Amino acid sequence: QVQLVESGGGLVQAGGSLILSCIASGSTASFHIIGWYRQAPGKQREMVALISNLDSTNYAVSVKGRFTISRDDAKNTVFLRMSSLQPEDTAVYYCNAASYGFGASTYWGQGTQVTVST
Repeated sequence: QVQLVESGGGLVQAGGSLILSCIASGSTASFHIIGWYRQAPGKQREMVALISNLDSTNYAVSVKGRFTISRDDAKNTVFLRMSSLQPEDTAVYYCNAASYGFGASTYWGQGTQVTVST
């Protein structure tokens, strides 16, 4: 069982920046895809950014150019650098790690709150 622990959330003014971290209890290199998702009050959870074990990335249209996902497998950590934050970015941000094929698995962290004020 792998545990994911997110940190770095908080309250920031519009236009500000935050860096979220997701530390895994196991090797992040063992997962095919690691991603950040978010869920705002009353809304469904949505994908924010994904990074593969080949370092290819994918972003939601709403965050492209403002957010950057990266991974440091030596530290079993995935980062989400967020800049030019807007109130609509307010949500609980979750880390997800998934592997596919035989023995497929997926894990979620407990989430970290990001609140962007006007």
